[in-house]
Amino acid sequence: MVFWRRKKQDPFSTSILGLDKSLEELKAEEERIEKEFSYRFANAIEKTRASITSKFESVFGRNRKIDESLLEELEEILISTDIGVATTMQILEAVRQGVSRQEINDVLALKEAIKREILKILQGTKGISDETIFDSGIKPYVMMVVGVNGVGKTTTIGKLAYRIKNEGNGVLICAADTFRAAANDQLKIWAERADVPIIQQKQGTDPAAVLFDAIKSAKARGTDVLIVDTAGRLHNKSNLMAELEKMKRVASREVEGAPHETLLVIDAVTGQNGLEQARQFTKTANVTGIVLTKLDGTAKGGIAVAIAKELNLPIRYVGIGEKIDDLVVFDPKKYVENLFN
Repeated sequence: MVFWRRKKQDPFSTSILGLDKSLEELKAEEERIEKEFSYRFANAIEKTRASITSKFESVFGRNRKIDESLLEELEEILISTDIGVATTMQILEAVRQGVSRQEINDVLALKEAIKREILKILQGTKGISDETIFDSGIKPYVMMVVGVNGVGKTTTIGKLAYRIKNEGNGVLICAADTFRAAANDQLKIWAERADVPIIQQKQGTDPAAVLFDAIKSAKARGTDVLIVDTAGRLHNKSNLMAELEKMKRVASREVEGAPHETLLVIDAVTGQNGLEQARQFTKTANVTGIVLTKLDGTAKGGIAVAIAKELNLPIRYVGIGEKIDDLVVFDPKKYVENLFN
């Protein structure tokens, strides 16, 4: 599973683990990794899947006909998983149209219709295409990471750095959340775990100045990707907006088109509250994608659908655990299939 563009290399000599392998061994290794992450992703949404399945069975298990009463019960089920009211209404409207056209006559057809509509929502978001990201050739590629304190932003940065580095890219972390001393300390620990360098300055330093130094360092090192931590507070929105705008100006002045990606970290456990936080951040930052953390810790994993629908932003990665490799690329098809499997 490729998380980032991989540096060109001799396929007969180097693997993503840095070991000598043949082309066939490389392919087998990547297939093994793909299967492992698919399995772990399925486990991560097990709580949500179990919740939906048990509720669906209680509705469908009585051999009921598909009528308005059944659809109202389905509405309650979908809303209970944090899919959201507006998104649920869209899904059920598509279902009603299918029923009226006599395309949906049984439970199986009904489930397939719900799956198709959810997949359409997840795949219909605006965002940077994989081709744009992988083929950009920009150096350093500047990624800003935003989100309120406590959502897992620091751990996400560490995991992201680890993944991108393991794809054969040079990575540098910029600790630009200078508001909290603990933020720097925590980020340093994750940088050490990921075995990537980090640029830090003392508490209270202008975040834009830290970013400027980090960009200079990234250029000098020939770094491929610069990951930038930012302040995670919303109590003073005007100051936060001004801070982020200043950082964006510095980044664009030093590297053409920077920041090239701005990822917003949301805690899946917070559900609709997390969605409201996301709305606030999208007003102050040009967010291009979502990282959904702690997906394994909630039975309301339907929040992923609500985010895609209401923010019109792609979910780029999901956190599925506490280990450094517990960050996977979000695959809408696998998400939907595992949710209703």
